[in-house]
Amino acid sequence: MTSVELLHWARGPGLQISVAIFVLGMVFRVAQNYFIGRDKNLAEPRGTQFGPGMQTIVRRSFFHPGMNYRGYFTLIAGYAFHLGFLITLFFFSQHIDLFRGILGFGWPALPASVIELSAVVGIAGLVAVMVHRIFDPVRRFLSDFQDYFTWLVTLLPLATGYMLIHRIGLPFTEMLALHILSFELLLVVAPFTKLSHMVTIFTSRWYNGAIAGYKGVQS
Repeated sequence: MTSVELLHWARGPGLQISVAIFVLGMVFRVAQNYFIGRDKNLAEPRGTQFGPGMQTIVRRSFFHPGMNYRGYFTLIAGYAFHLGFLITLFFFSQHIDLFRGILGFGWPALPASVIELSAVVGIAGLVAVMVHRIFDPVRRFLSDFQDYFTWLVTLLPLATGYMLIHRIGLPFTEMLALHILSFELLLVVAPFTKLSHMVTIFTSRWYNGAIAGYKGVQS
């Protein structure tokens, strides 16, 4: 298969297959969490559930009293990556053209300089998180192959996109195909790894807070 044929496949069947796997996989993951079932709590409630659940979502999404310097670092680096990734994904003009072809509508793009800065910030956030994981003895002990694999899979679309813009590495056609394929790999892997937190994180945080609220304690 030539590089042109690979690019056509990545932009056509490859994209369709990866999107289908992502959507179906995420639906399955959400349904699995919903229908997993919980034993009925026979203890007498000492508080409410909804309010504490919502408070836990907010508390764990921002800085809060009692957070140590490791918590601050993780939160800042995490936000740097997520914001950089999302801005690059949804506000780069070529990406918007792709969404327009799929959805039938688009939205204004951000300047190329902003997109490039967002990509760099996203990459820096990911690198910072990995360095912290490697040098923190507790995080290193708790990490397994999936942690490092998902980190690499998440990094590749940003890194190959940056290389594509600056004409670094492979010829343009091959690098474009590699960039698209790296994103499709992310879509395929996400539902079956810890990356599924992108659709479950808020429900899981709410559930933890709700259970604590039911028991009358603060999560």
